[in-house]
Formats: sequence, structure tokens, C-alpha cells
Amino acid sequence: TDAKSSVGAAIVEALIEAGADYVWAGAAEPWKMSPHLERIRQLSQVTVVPLDVTEESSVHKLAGNIGGKVDILINTAEYHRVGNLAHSQGAETARAEMETNYFGLLRLAQSFGPALRSRAADGQSSATAWVNLLSIYALSNFPAHSTFSASKAAAYSLSQSLRAAMQPSGIRVIN
Repeated sequence: TDAKSSVGAAIVEALIEAGADYVWAGAAEPWKMSPHLERIRQLSQVTVVPLDVTEESSVHKLAGNIGGKVDILINTAEYHRVGNLAHSQGAETARAEMETNYFGLLRLAQSFGPALRSRAADGQSSATAWVNLLSIYALSNFPAHSTFSASKAAAYSLSQSLRAAMQPSGIRVIN
């Protein structure tokens, strides 16, 4: 979901190295320069697609276009700013972190979940997994990253619900 980040680009490259035939790499504002995005654009198996997990229409449109073809969804979208509760921009930072880290996952689940569940019975080409890149801060709050920790804890809780929803279809949810 975030091919512009170093982590997102590294995951795309690892998927190609592991033998993936085709990778859609999501990027918010793909027209903005990013050395990571430019690097993966050079890979013939990769198509960069516009995806902003903070915009419901962006997620819904992409799911409508490719959702029925996705085997594995990997969510690497993340917003993180260092700051504790006493930080002067704490509420704005917390809101932005929740918008990406929690609500972004919720939007993805609502838009891509039905397509993945329906593909699970496709035999050889069935959907198989949903992967969320979270943080250890989802399990233990670190005061210097308090609002980020809270957003990741919310995402972890939501992903547990996603796991329960996907399990009957045979799709593994991995955090």
C-alpha cells in the first residue's frame, strides 16, 4: 500500500525476488518524486497504482479495478510522528496517525475484503493472505510515540477482527 516508503519498496523487491509474476504497488500522490518509487518503477513486474488509504474513494476505486485479481494484500501504509501526549500538536498528529494506521486499514478491509474472500475458492489462483505491517508499539506503548502506539494498537485490534472474518474463507491474516 505504500511503495514510496523504503519498507514498501523493499517488500516489492522481495516479492519479485521470490517469484511474483505481477505486483501492484500503491502510492499516494504517485507523481511526487520518491527514490524508492522510481527504483521499483524500473521492475517489469510492477505497476504503480494510485492509492491513498486516507481517501475512501481512492481505496474503493482501486479495489473495484484490481480487487478480484489480488492474491496477497500487504498493508505497509503508515503515518508516524514522534511526540507524546503533552506535545503541542498532539491532537493533530494523533488524528493523522489514526487516519492512516487505523482507518486506512478499515477502508482496505471494507473494500478489498469481499473480493479476497470470494477469490479464496478459486483453486490454483485463489487469494491466500492479508499481511499488515504493524509495530511492537501496537503491543506496548512507548511514551515518546504515544499517539502512534495508540493508532497501531487500534490497527492490531481491527486486524484481529479481520482475521476472524477471513478465516472461514481460508485467507490468513498475518501481523
